[in-house]
Order: sequence, then structure tokens, then C-alpha cells
Amino acid sequence: MLYAIAYDVGTTGVKTCLFAIEKEVRLLAGEYGAYDLCILPDGGVEQDAEQWWEAMCQSTKRLFERVDVRPDQIGGISFCSQMQGLVLVDREGRALRRPMSYMDQRAGAEFRETQTHGVTISGVALPMLLKSLLITRAASTSVKDPLWKYKWVEKHEPEVFSETYKWLDVKEYLICRCTGEFVMTRDSAFSTFLYDTRKGREGWSHALCRMYGVDEKHLPALIECTDVAGTLTERAAAELGLAAGTPVYGGGGDATLIGVGAGATRTGDTHIYSGTSGWVGTVIEQQKVDLTAMIAGTVGAQKGKYHYFAEMETAGKCFEWVRAHMVEDEIDAYLHKINVADSTETAFESLYDYMSEAISKIPAGAGGVIFTPWLHGNRCPFEDPNAAGMFFNIKIETGEKQMIRAVLEGICFHLRWMLECQDKKIRTSPVIRFVGGGALSPVTCQILADVTGRIVETVQNTKDVGAIGAAMLIAVGKGIFSDLSEAAALIQPHRRYEPNEANRAVYEKNYRVFRRLYESNKKNFALLNGMGQ
Repeated sequence: MLYAIAYDVGTTGVKTCLFAIEKEVRLLAGEYGAYDLCILPDGGVEQDAEQWWEAMCQSTKRLFERVDVRPDQIGGISFCSQMQGLVLVDREGRALRRPMSYMDQRAGAEFRETQTHGVTISGVALPMLLKSLLITRAASTSVKDPLWKYKWVEKHEPEVFSETYKWLDVKEYLICRCTGEFVMTRDSAFSTFLYDTRKGREGWSHALCRMYGVDEKHLPALIECTDVAGTLTERAAAELGLAAGTPVYGGGGDATLIGVGAGATRTGDTHIYSGTSGWVGTVIEQQKVDLTAMIAGTVGAQKGKYHYFAEMETAGKCFEWVRAHMVEDEIDAYLHKINVADSTETAFESLYDYMSEAISKIPAGAGGVIFTPWLHGNRCPFEDPNAAGMFFNIKIETGEKQMIRAVLEGICFHLRWMLECQDKKIRTSPVIRFVGGGALSPVTCQILADVTGRIVETVQNTKDVGAIGAAMLIAVGKGIFSDLSEAAALIQPHRRYEPNEANRAVYEKNYRVFRRLYESNKKNFALLNGMGQ
């Protein structure tokens, strides 16, 4: 029996999970630690590296208070984490400034100054675009990409930049904190848009570094997700409450591992994730790119396979907004009524319980109300940091429960839009694995099936699929399983939702309107939300 710990490092908290691995990957227990997300008025979104580490340490210690497993029995540590952050560190591995989140969109000027000269496609100068497509089969088309955060710090914080030793992503910083090693897994490297994906040339691209003005000395050594990055130092082990020398694996990003933990690892398998953000991912064997829809084939943890990946910026975050601004009193009353413990995890799950109960009797279509889930701009199928959420077609008879249902439907409409964009280049699967916090709600699952016309399957431990994927990496690294496909085959569907044909007509009508709302309001978003307007 192998015991392993996987840290699922999300946008607002870390879930520390203990697994037993033998012929299966079994979740024994989990603890949660929260940290802040600081949203700045200039489009910046930052976090505190010390809060990440403190949340890891405290949740790990609480975990061992609940289980019979001893810290010295842990055979490996792995990570599943948010991606496309920027953590600049010195030679000691200390963060030189607060890490910049994947949501940070301050670098618009740097984006424009570098690559919007002459003829452009999707905001990228044609010569630069062609070179990037040749080398990476993708291109940086978003101001939120870490490349532009790096350039922003170079321009606006030269003192920090001059002290920089390495450029790390979120889990890479935590690996460094654990081991003292400066490494980056290949999936994280790809998300910098500086990674050469051509066969026989995989690695950092000298040509792209020169083109973008990136100092190659800032880039760490590359490893596989299943590699051992290093072992726990004495200091890190003492702070975490673990044993020094414990192997620390490379792990993977959330976009890399959630599909693995969902059991969607075969070519053509499609999964949909709804957490803070949301996405549609399909396993492919050859990289594809759709610049008009901002979809690319990203590097994953499985060699020879890629993820055709379409992302929306806010999915589950819309639920948090609903709770904070529409149903706070009702949620508190609901929590009191069912007598649950006062914890972030319980409250989060109870939010879905309450909303499912509250809107289950509201007919499909939400009385004609349509919600756009663009609360922090959007990435796919259009890149626009100015896009925002709205409730459209509110009437005097519109009630709160109809508006809540409209939020669920709006998220599902956007997921369908991305699914249809994927179908233009590849073939997505007729059965969709749906995971993340959004899959906790049977109402949401049925809406997704009705809106997309696809069969929707959920899995057990749907909120822990990222950590399960990280644990699978350890199992493969240890040789317990030959590859991730073998491990993921163990993940069987828990519930199944088939489309309700009676709802198709109303959803088709509302979806047509939903698709028009962005183009109809694009200029209005720019006028209200554009920098310098």
C-alpha cells in the first residue's frame, strides 16, 4: 500500500488530500485551507505566496489529526494547481513580489507594444504569429498570459526584475519551497508560450525568447509531470509536519489533471469543468489551434496526447457572486436549517444544495431571463477583458429564483458555445464527463444535458478530481500503473443525465439570443470598462 498526499491548489484555497494507492486510487481524507484573492482597481489580481504555504502547512497538520496514517508513511507528494500565474523568485526561492494570478490583466500596454504592429490576426502581428504557430502550435493572444505579466514587471518594477533568478508558476513555486529545486513541468512551460512542441525539439525555444525579449536564464529546468522534482528539505518537512526526504513529484496544472481525474484520457474523450473558472477539454493526438475562437491543443501529462482546450474565465465564480449579492440571507438560513458545520467547503456544497432546491420548480428558460457569465472578462470564444455579466430581459414579474436559474443556464450556454467551437476542428464525444463544483448540483447537470443535447456523466468525489489526477501521477511515477490511461480507466461514472427533449425548444431560442449579446454590447463594454476610456 502506498500513501500519498496531493495538494489541489485552487484560486481561493488548497485542498490537501490523502490517498491510498494499490490497485486503485482511493481518497481517504481531505482538509481545506483558504487564502485571499486580491483584485486591484487597475486590472491586477494578486495572491500572497506566504498564504499559500501557510494554508498547505495548516491543512496538512489538521489532516494527520484525523487519520491513523503517520507522516513517515507518506511515499510521495504531488500537486494539481491553478496555472498561468507568475511567481518571480530570488536565488533562495523567495517570492520577490506578490504572485500575479492567471486573472491579472494589467499588461495590455505591453501586449500591444510588443505584438500589434502592421498586419495583425487575433491581435498578433502576422510575422510573430506565424513564428509562434510554427514552434508551439499556439500563440499568446490574451493579456492575461504569463508572458505579458513578466513584461509588465520588467517595465513597471525594474528593481524586482533585476533581482529575479527564476520565473515559476504556482505549483513550481511550492515545489521549490518544498525541495529547493527550480523546475517546471512541461504543461506549465507550454502555458508560457515559450515552449517548442515540435518532435525532437521539445524544450524552451531560443527563437521565441529572443522574439519576446525574455531572458532565458530566468527559465527553470524542465521535467515530466511524473518525475520526482526533489525531496522534502528538513525545514519544509518541519513546517508541513511531514518527514524529510519524502519524494515530491512534478504534478500538473488543473487543466492538465482534472480530465485525468475525471477518467477522460482516451483520444476523443471530452470533459467539462465548472469550478471558479470553466472549460471544455478534449483529448487529441495532434495539436490543433483555432485563433478565431482562442482554442489550442495544450501539452498534457500524457506523452503523445494533447488537450484541445477552451476556457471561460468565470463559471463557479458566478455562483459565489449569487451567494454574496442575491441569496446571502437565504443561504445562511438554509445552513442553519440543516445544521451544517461552518466551513468554506460545507458552505460551498450547501450553496448548490440550496440553489438546486430553490430553482428546481422554475421552468426551463428562466422566464426568458438570460445571464452572461463574463464577470471578469472572457477568453473563449472571444478574448475581451472588458466583457461583463448582465441579466437580460428582466420584467416586472421576474423573481429571484428565475434570476438564479438564469445564472446556471448562462454558464451552460457558454459551455455549449465552446463545445460547438471545438466541433469545428475536432470531434468531441457524445457523452461528456462533467466535474468540479458545478457538477454537485443535479439541476445544473440536467440543464447542461438539455442545453448541449449531450449525455452528461458525473463521477464520485467530483470536486477532488484534480487531486485524484495528481495522485495518479505518483502511482505512474512509482510504477504501480503503466500510464495515466490505465489509472484513469478506474474512474467510473456515478450518475448519468440524458437530454430532456421537452426543454429543447426554449433553450434553442434563449441560446440564439445569448450568442448575440456579446456582439450587441461589445462597444458598450469597451466604453464602460476599457482602460483610459
